[in-house]
Amino acid sequence: MKFVLALAAFFGLSTAATYNATMPVIQPANNCVSFSVGPGTGCAWMCTYCAGALGTNNYYFTDGVCTYQTGGCVGNPQTGITYTCCSV
Repeated sequence: MKFVLALAAFFGLSTAATYNATMPVIQPANNCVSFSVGPGTGCAWMCTYCAGALGTNNYYFTDGVCTYQTGGCVGNPQTGITYTCCSV
């Protein structure tokens, strides 16, 4: 919980806001992590999260929701959808 609060503080999110995300599940068999995001969460956070959870910057989103382009990670994630990123 301290980690979530620290992330919320870092990204300027209110700790009083409801966060409707599922807990990430790392699946060692295929080196993937699945999660959903709350309102206002963008691809920059999702890409940072995947890199940290997977321990590599060499990963992809199975549905292509976020991609890396010059200048950063871009895309349009939606609330309530489960996203999965996997290391290459």
